[in-house]
Amino acid sequence: MKESLLRIFILICIYPASVEVTAARKIATVPFELSGSYIIIRASVNGSLPLSLIFDTGVRNTIITHLDSTDQLVLETGREMPVFGLGTGLEVKGLVSEKNSLQLGKLDFPDRLVMVLEEDVLQLSELNGRRINGLLGVDILQGYVVEVNYTRRRLIFYDTASYQPPNNYHERKLINEGNKLYLPMTLFDSSMKLRQIKMFIDTGALLNAWFLTVNNNADDISGPKVYARIGAGFSGDVNGYLARIPQICLGEYCFTNPIVAFPDSAVVAEVIRRSDRDGTIGSELLSRFNLIFDLHRNRIFFKPNGYFKAPFVYNVSGIELMQSQPPLPGFEVTAVWKDSPAALAGVQPGDQLIGINSDAVFAMKLSEIRGIFQKASRQPLYLLFMRDGKRVDFKLDMRDRLKPKP
Repeated sequence: MKESLLRIFILICIYPASVEVTAARKIATVPFELSGSYIIIRASVNGSLPLSLIFDTGVRNTIITHLDSTDQLVLETGREMPVFGLGTGLEVKGLVSEKNSLQLGKLDFPDRLVMVLEEDVLQLSELNGRRINGLLGVDILQGYVVEVNYTRRRLIFYDTASYQPPNNYHERKLINEGNKLYLPMTLFDSSMKLRQIKMFIDTGALLNAWFLTVNNNADDISGPKVYARIGAGFSGDVNGYLARIPQICLGEYCFTNPIVAFPDSAVVAEVIRRSDRDGTIGSELLSRFNLIFDLHRNRIFFKPNGYFKAPFVYNVSGIELMQSQPPLPGFEVTAVWKDSPAALAGVQPGDQLIGINSDAVFAMKLSEIRGIFQKASRQPLYLLFMRDGKRVDFKLDMRDRLKPKP
């Protein structure tokens, strides 16, 4: 009898079936590159040669913004329709095609809507200094649990039925309204009042976060502020103010004195009318976590990664650059922020940048130059430009205008 009990005990120890948890079944792993904090994925449409697309949870479906002569794209019959988005410009038209197949690695997403813009209004290639064909929408998160691992630079797709989140990830409710994803967060506003907020998740927004001001008025922003180009929408540039807020938290993880944006009230008027969101959380804050999206259960899981403690930066110089023919050199000023160091020094749109602090820029990458423009310093920045066939040089005051109070 004792011998039989001993055998049963040994079997239970070796085969603990009653406490076994089924491991999540990994369906596919798709590598990506980072351009700043943008996620760049290679994807095919209807078996085409791979295109380079920014993974953008701010759009529902795939949008092709630009095709080179070497690119190929065959779509199902489509229809023309307008495209609306944030911005101050005119309406943009695009061709909408349904019943297409989208391929990411070995994954195939059938019955997908694809839009092709008539005009490359976003100029993603020129603004990122590399070839980019468009945007990959949030619809790739449907049907799977998807891990966005910024550390390994991988999208990992899991079987929904068997998925169990890792123990070291934190969990929050994910609000899904018509394939638009929202995240509950908390912040201390400028009056140090604790607020619960609802934030739109947008991996295609190259910023930490933007918020609606109390009365959509610049006077509502306390402390130093900088008027800036916040980003670009389908309808044109989005402008507003950059400023610091005391604190913003995702779960128990908080950021102190982050730099966030407050768009002009005219730009966000339609957003205010159509949504009850408080603002948008962008890729520069999202990339500080490894994320897991579970749309089936409306949950998001997150864990800080190596970027979590990176400093918050902004374009101190106020110069917006575009690379004329990526990857060939040629950096043109497209805009100069109002009252910025560049504007006060005399830099103008159309100027061609050729030197920084006595170094030629022809061997530099656009991301490297932007890094220099984002570095606050007590030392001036010396820039050399070509303007109307002549060399002009400027000295920029690069002291931090958003420096938090001690």
